[in-house]
Amino acid sequence: MHASSRLLASLAAVAILGGCSLFSALPQQPARSAGPYTAISLKGMSDSIQHWRNRYGDKYAKYADDQIVEIANNVLLYQRNNGGWVENRDPTRILTAEEIAAITLEKANPTGSFDNRNVYSQVEYLSAAYLQTGDTRYRDAALRGIHYTLQMQHPKCGGWPHTVPGEQTYHPYITMADEVTSGVLRTLRRISDGTEPFGWTEGWLRAAAADALKKGDACVLKLQVRQNGKLAGWAGQYKPDTLEPAMGRSFELASIVSQESVEMTRYLMGIERPTPEQIAAIEGAIDWFKRSAITGWKIETFKIDPPIKYEYHTASTDRRLVQDPAAPRMWGRFYDLNDNTVVLANRDSVRARQYSDIHHERRTGYAWYGLWAEKLLSVEYPAWQARMQAAGLLPKN
Repeated sequence: MHASSRLLASLAAVAILGGCSLFSALPQQPARSAGPYTAISLKGMSDSIQHWRNRYGDKYAKYADDQIVEIANNVLLYQRNNGGWVENRDPTRILTAEEIAAITLEKANPTGSFDNRNVYSQVEYLSAAYLQTGDTRYRDAALRGIHYTLQMQHPKCGGWPHTVPGEQTYHPYITMADEVTSGVLRTLRRISDGTEPFGWTEGWLRAAAADALKKGDACVLKLQVRQNGKLAGWAGQYKPDTLEPAMGRSFELASIVSQESVEMTRYLMGIERPTPEQIAAIEGAIDWFKRSAITGWKIETFKIDPPIKYEYHTASTDRRLVQDPAAPRMWGRFYDLNDNTVVLANRDSVRARQYSDIHHERRTGYAWYGLWAEKLLSVEYPAWQARMQAAGLLPKN
């Protein structure tokens, strides 16, 4: 049986039977540890945590970062029965009995989301918790999350959706925004290589991850936007049937997305021995970042009083675009697919002429400009070039 088919069949049995037949084949693991434990980075889940706190505030009891058992148990609680997770939950919250009961009732809901660096971050956290504690519940849940991830891969072009089942038009689209596809691919690469925290994985699981990785890498190259024959960046999302760039949320028009293109370029640069096609994709993206940089302007933030409460955030400031010859170069979040002009829009999906035309709620609740590509261009790309030259994959200058 093909590796990926074996994985899906085996993990389907795990979901139904509790995992005994699958996990009996895994190598002997260390006995459960009582600690003390070392804090596991919450960076992967920080976006979801911040979204929760933006909406509900942060004045609640939380576990310390080194309370990994309590945090991992919350991650287990939030996992849906199908192996996925919904986005924007804070696993560091100390939950009440009533909250635990309510979350438990939600576990049968099939909705899961890769948005805001979700699912793969929980899988990595649980795997790391398993290595420290020896608690096989964390390993089993990580495997269910891997199974869910492989099931959700788009069959036509190997990327991943935002949310399934989705309520919004863009939810089923192949998604680059918020590191959906690049984040999944990073995790699959770690699994396929047996890199920590996935040193416990078996060969067949690594082979299945490698198979999905191969399809995903090919999809990344296929979806890179070309402008006048030149490789550029990536759109935020693509229609899975036509592979055309598509609109995300109402203010996220179909366009090249600089922040996510930075992360996709970083993903490709992280491959130890990239193919010639992957090297060309990196070089094309770097050239696009250089020609898309904005100089002589900056975003200025200033206080307002009283603060204004919106649904997803409270704004005590406003922002404006001002000229400054000394300002560092920056990038627009979105660029036109054809002429590469900066794309701005309000929630009515109408393209705005200038930054001041953006409503205050979107000016303060969204980053339309940023320094996203600076470190990539000034530090990471030169280091990557040197590494490729040393490996004989790029000619020396």
